[in-house]
Amino acid sequence: MMSKIIFYEERNFQGRSYECNSDCADMSSYMSKCHSCRVEKGCFMVYDRTNFMGNQYFMKRGEYSDYMSMMGMSDCIRSCRMIPMHRGSYRMKIYERENFGGQMHEMMDDCDNIMSRYSMSNCMSCNVMDGHWLMYEQPNYRGRMMYMRPGEYRNFMNMGMSNMKFMSMRRIMDSYY
Repeated sequence: MMSKIIFYEERNFQGRSYECNSDCADMSSYMSKCHSCRVEKGCFMVYDRTNFMGNQYFMKRGEYSDYMSMMGMSDCIRSCRMIPMHRGSYRMKIYERENFGGQMHEMMDDCDNIMSRYSMSNCMSCNVMDGHWLMYEQPNYRGRMMYMRPGEYRNFMNMGMSNMKFMSMRRIMDSYY
């Protein structure tokens, strides 16, 4: 079975629904609002703007009968992205400044606080070599988050995250599936 998420207009899985098993850059033609969802298989990021922009929320397998209001999210999920399962090593280099400047540290596991582990007060760019990661604006995996797949990220501010500092990072492991 492939990854699968079902969005519902109303709380408790009521109202019109939309089933998705891949990336969807614009869901607005399928649903006008979303108050609950069910992830039957896999993991997804959901976004409150089209084209995978805006606030992001990580969804792993489970039922979320009133998830949108619990997270303070508006009732308009506009896009979603399937996170592929990754088996193997995880590797990411984080940099204190944009364009890979300042201090650099290579990570292969989760980090609950870059300030206490690396004495870094900020992370403004990164290079994800292996695996899929979630980066959080606060220590201990709290606050707004951003999904990072393999690639170079030279400047987080250019990605619509202008006021965010990333202070903790977590691997998206196959145990979520």
